[in-house]
Amino acid sequence: MHVSVILPAKNEAEGLRRTLPALRTLLPDAEVIVVDDGSTDDTADIAASLGARVLSSPYSMGNGAAIKRGARAAIGEVLVFMDADGQHDPASIGSLLEKAGEGYDMVVGARDWAGQAGVHRGAANAFYNWLASRMTGFEVKDLTSGFRVVRAEKFREFLHLLPNGFSYPTTSTMAFFRSAYPVAYVPIPVAKRLGRSHIRLVRDGIRFLLIIFKVATLYSPLKLFVPVSGAFFATGLGYYLFTYFTQGRFTNMSLLLFSAAVIIFLVGLVSEQITALTYRRDD
Repeated sequence: MHVSVILPAKNEAEGLRRTLPALRTLLPDAEVIVVDDGSTDDTADIAASLGARVLSSPYSMGNGAAIKRGARAAIGEVLVFMDADGQHDPASIGSLLEKAGEGYDMVVGARDWAGQAGVHRGAANAFYNWLASRMTGFEVKDLTSGFRVVRAEKFREFLHLLPNGFSYPTTSTMAFFRSAYPVAYVPIPVAKRLGRSHIRLVRDGIRFLLIIFKVATLYSPLKLFVPVSGAFFATGLGYYLFTYFTQGRFTNMSLLLFSAAVIIFLVGLVSEQITALTYRRDD
């Protein structure tokens, strides 16, 4: 099958100088697309001079937006997404494609702890992996890896769900799990990136915190809302018993906690129905 390699790039001229020649050597027949996300350096010129098809944005729209533009423009039946900063070794593409040939619709390159960009990022990703594994019932080895192989037809089903920011790997992975498309993981080496990272600890830390809730609501909202509702109900019941035996009355606080439990549960039910409609396919 024809393969398209898509690299979102923002000021990644140095990384492209290392990555694109290796790609051409390993996959001479593949379509290589570099999505220039409003770079201010010579990213677009370098990519074009090295034989890549360049899609340029007049301003930065985000990593996810670049992925969506590349996926729409690609002609390959199989899409390979990888970073342009030199971290991902093109030699690993072969093992990902081989695994996809076993019948998987998405194959993700899984980093080990040494491949994480710092202790705080590694700890955060470990927590995301644990949460996603609990939500899906499958072992998720790397929820946020941007190095992956997907079936183009399947991936395009979920373009409308993907955010324009950095959490496209999370969203796409959970969407595949939710739609019963088989997902596999293959260990990959990760090199030190060339240039400066576009991730900001505080700003993107808050965004990644929101990913936790997105993971839950994308896959099965009731798995998030029911425990929260139960916690409010248990707290309300405990407070009611305390005030009943100490003061002989039912307080407004207990009523508020019980009401919150009911409201959260009902919101979870509505969210579950919306999620089911989101993933419905009319064939």
